[in-house]
Amino acid sequence: MEHAVHESATDKNRAILEIERRTGPSNFFRAMSHRPAIMREVAQLYGTVMAPGTVTGRLKELIYLAVSTVNECNYCSSHHDVHAKRAGITDEEIENVRAETDYHLTEPERSALRYARELTRTASADHDTREMLETYYQPDQQVELTLVIGLANFTNRFNNGLRIPLEKEKHLTA
Repeated sequence: MEHAVHESATDKNRAILEIERRTGPSNFFRAMSHRPAIMREVAQLYGTVMAPGTVTGRLKELIYLAVSTVNECNYCSSHHDVHAKRAGITDEEIENVRAETDYHLTEPERSALRYARELTRTASADHDTREMLETYYQPDQQVELTLVIGLANFTNRFNNGLRIPLEKEKHLTA
Protein backbone atom coordinates (compact mmCIF):
# COMPACT_ATOMS: atom_id res chain seq x y z
CA MET A 1 0.00 0.00 0.00
CA GLU A 2 1.38 3.41 -0.93
CA HIS A 3 1.29 6.20 1.60
CA ALA A 4 1.43 9.87 0.76
CA VAL A 5 4.20 11.61 2.63
CA HIS A 6 2.82 14.52 4.59
CA GLU A 7 4.81 16.45 7.10
CA SER A 8 3.03 17.30 10.33
CA ALA A 9 2.11 20.80 11.41
CA THR A 10 4.88 20.53 14.00
CA ASP A 11 7.44 19.79 11.26
CA LYS A 12 6.11 22.72 9.25
CA ASN A 13 6.30 25.10 12.23
CA ARG A 14 9.76 23.91 13.20
CA ALA A 15 11.00 24.38 9.61
CA ILE A 16 9.68 27.93 9.26
CA LEU A 17 10.98 28.95 12.70
CA GLU A 18 14.41 27.61 11.77
CA ILE A 19 14.51 29.72 8.60
CA GLU A 20 12.92 32.84 10.09
CA ARG A 21 15.57 32.83 12.83
CA ARG A 22 18.04 33.65 10.03
CA THR A 23 15.87 35.71 7.68
CA GLY A 24 13.34 37.46 9.87
CA PRO A 25 9.60 37.20 9.17
CA SER A 26 9.04 35.94 5.64
CA ASN A 27 5.66 35.39 4.02
CA PHE A 28 7.56 33.81 1.13
CA PHE A 29 8.92 31.04 3.36
CA ARG A 30 5.67 30.86 5.37
CA ALA A 31 3.79 30.08 2.15
CA MET A 32 6.44 27.60 1.09
CA SER A 33 6.33 25.94 4.51
CA HIS A 34 3.35 23.91 3.32
CA ARG A 35 6.14 21.80 1.84
CA PRO A 36 8.83 21.99 4.57
CA ALA A 37 11.40 19.79 2.83
CA ILE A 38 11.20 21.86 -0.34
CA MET A 39 11.28 25.09 1.66
CA ARG A 40 14.54 24.01 3.32
CA GLU A 41 16.11 23.18 -0.06
CA VAL A 42 14.98 26.49 -1.57
CA ALA A 43 16.36 28.37 1.44
CA GLN A 44 19.69 26.59 1.02
CA LEU A 45 19.79 27.30 -2.74
CA TYR A 46 18.88 30.95 -2.15
CA GLY A 47 21.62 31.29 0.46
CA THR A 48 24.20 29.66 -1.80
CA VAL A 49 23.38 31.71 -4.90
CA MET A 50 23.21 35.03 -3.06
CA ALA A 51 26.30 34.38 -0.89
CA PRO A 52 29.62 36.00 -1.79
CA GLY A 53 30.97 34.43 -4.93
CA THR A 54 32.58 35.38 -8.22
CA VAL A 55 30.49 38.56 -8.62
CA THR A 56 29.81 41.24 -6.05
CA GLY A 57 26.81 41.38 -3.77
CA ARG A 58 26.12 44.79 -5.26
CA LEU A 59 25.77 43.31 -8.75
CA LYS A 60 23.58 40.47 -7.47
CA GLU A 61 21.22 42.99 -5.87
CA LEU A 62 21.14 45.19 -9.00
CA ILE A 63 20.17 42.11 -11.01
CA TYR A 64 17.54 41.00 -8.50
CA LEU A 65 15.98 44.48 -8.63
CA ALA A 66 16.03 44.58 -12.43
CA VAL A 67 14.39 41.15 -12.75
CA SER A 68 11.80 41.93 -10.06
CA THR A 69 10.95 45.19 -11.84
CA VAL A 70 10.47 43.45 -15.20
CA ASN A 71 8.25 40.86 -13.50
CA GLU A 72 6.40 43.50 -11.46
CA CYS A 73 7.03 41.60 -8.24
CA ASN A 74 6.37 44.06 -5.44
CA TYR A 75 7.26 41.48 -2.77
CA CYS A 76 10.77 40.84 -4.11
CA SER A 77 11.33 44.49 -5.07
CA SER A 78 10.49 45.61 -1.53
CA HIS A 79 12.83 43.08 0.05
CA HIS A 80 15.66 43.69 -2.39
CA ASP A 81 15.42 47.48 -2.03
CA VAL A 82 16.56 46.87 1.54
CA HIS A 83 19.27 44.39 0.51
CA ALA A 84 20.42 46.78 -2.24
CA LYS A 85 20.88 49.62 0.22
CA ARG A 86 22.86 47.31 2.50
CA ALA A 87 25.05 46.51 -0.53
CA GLY A 88 25.78 50.21 -1.02
CA ILE A 89 23.33 50.93 -3.83
CA THR A 90 21.86 54.41 -3.62
CA ASP A 91 18.17 55.35 -3.89
CA GLU A 92 19.01 57.10 -7.15
CA GLU A 93 20.64 53.97 -8.56
CA ILE A 94 17.62 51.89 -7.51
CA GLU A 95 15.30 54.30 -9.32
CA ASN A 96 17.53 54.21 -12.41
CA VAL A 97 17.42 50.40 -12.45
CA ARG A 98 13.62 50.51 -12.18
CA ALA A 99 13.43 53.04 -15.02
CA GLU A 100 15.90 50.94 -17.05
CA THR A 101 18.12 53.97 -17.58
CA ASP A 102 20.98 52.54 -15.49
CA TYR A 103 22.61 55.95 -15.05
CA HIS A 104 25.70 56.06 -12.86
CA LEU A 105 26.31 52.33 -13.26
CA THR A 106 29.47 50.90 -14.74
CA GLU A 107 29.57 49.43 -18.22
CA PRO A 108 29.96 45.88 -16.82
CA GLU A 109 26.93 46.43 -14.54
CA ARG A 110 24.87 47.75 -17.47
CA SER A 111 25.79 44.72 -19.57
CA ALA A 112 24.72 42.35 -16.77
CA LEU A 113 21.43 44.20 -16.37
CA ARG A 114 20.78 44.09 -20.10
CA TYR A 115 21.40 40.32 -20.01
CA ALA A 116 19.13 39.91 -16.96
CA ARG A 117 16.26 41.82 -18.54
CA GLU A 118 16.49 39.97 -21.86
CA LEU A 119 16.68 36.59 -20.15
CA THR A 120 13.68 37.51 -18.02
CA ARG A 121 11.57 38.75 -20.91
CA THR A 122 12.41 36.09 -23.49
CA ALA A 123 14.30 33.25 -21.74
CA SER A 124 17.16 34.05 -24.11
CA ALA A 125 19.72 36.75 -24.86
CA ASP A 126 20.62 38.11 -28.26
CA HIS A 127 24.09 37.70 -29.78
CA ASP A 128 25.20 41.28 -29.03
CA THR A 129 24.17 40.97 -25.40
CA ARG A 130 26.06 37.70 -24.99
CA GLU A 131 29.17 39.23 -26.59
CA MET A 132 28.97 42.24 -24.27
CA LEU A 133 28.57 39.98 -21.25
CA GLU A 134 31.56 37.87 -22.33
CA THR A 135 33.65 41.04 -22.63
CA TYR A 136 33.28 41.76 -18.92
CA TYR A 137 32.66 38.42 -17.23
CA GLN A 138 34.48 35.09 -17.13
CA PRO A 139 32.49 31.85 -17.63
CA ASP A 140 32.17 31.20 -13.87
CA GLN A 141 30.84 34.73 -13.39
CA GLN A 142 28.38 34.29 -16.26
CA VAL A 143 27.09 31.14 -14.59
CA GLU A 144 26.70 32.94 -11.28
CA LEU A 145 24.91 35.88 -12.92
CA THR A 146 22.55 33.48 -14.71
CA LEU A 147 21.83 31.67 -11.44
CA VAL A 148 20.88 34.97 -9.76
CA ILE A 149 18.60 35.79 -12.71
CA GLY A 150 16.99 32.35 -12.54
CA LEU A 151 16.54 32.56 -8.77
CA ALA A 152 14.94 36.00 -9.03
CA ASN A 153 12.58 34.79 -11.74
CA PHE A 154 11.64 31.77 -9.60
CA THR A 155 10.89 33.81 -6.48
CA ASN A 156 9.03 36.47 -8.52
CA ARG A 157 6.79 33.84 -10.08
CA PHE A 158 6.17 32.09 -6.77
CA ASN A 159 5.28 35.34 -5.01
CA ASN A 160 3.20 36.78 -7.85
CA GLY A 161 1.49 33.48 -8.60
CA LEU A 162 0.41 32.91 -5.00
CA ARG A 163 -0.13 36.65 -4.34
CA ILE A 164 2.20 36.58 -1.35
CA PRO A 165 1.58 39.76 0.68
CA LEU A 166 4.39 41.88 2.02
CA GLU A 167 4.99 41.35 5.73
CA LYS A 168 3.38 43.81 8.10
CA GLU A 169 6.33 43.52 10.46
CA LYS A 170 8.72 46.44 10.42
CA HIS A 171 11.86 44.46 9.50
CA LEU A 172 12.01 45.91 5.99
CA THR A 173 14.16 48.88 6.88
CA ALA A 174 17.67 49.47 5.68
